[in-house]
Amino acid sequence: MVLDISNEFINPRRLSQSVLQICEILGMYQAELARILRLQCRDIGRLSSGKAVLEKGTESWQQAEFFLEFYRLLYLFHDGNEVAMCNWLRKDNPELGGAPLLQMVDELRVSDVISYLKDAVQT
Repeated sequence: MVLDISNEFINPRRLSQSVLQICEILGMYQAELARILRLQCRDIGRLSSGKAVLEKGTESWQQAEFFLEFYRLLYLFHDGNEVAMCNWLRKDNPELGGAPLLQMVDELRVSDVISYLKDAVQT
């Protein structure tokens, strides 16, 4: 089931849970999420087990907010169609220079993917 995740009134626990839910919805590995949030895999394990939360004011918090924005735009772009969302994420996109997931994970280009989706949603 695909959820429209809101970023209103976000707190550390809610943001931590939201990024984990997005990771699961999109069929991503936790290691990929770790790269996007610029954390270690063990940190994602601690988030997943509830032993830790993202901390406000950190780079990982900022990246999590970007990741949440990415998801919300992706959701809008595909009208919440989970299959289309997952396919788009993994499909080569010449305008981005490759598959959006790989651009975010390997090249740390989350902001470029967000910009692309903002433009796509507005048209």
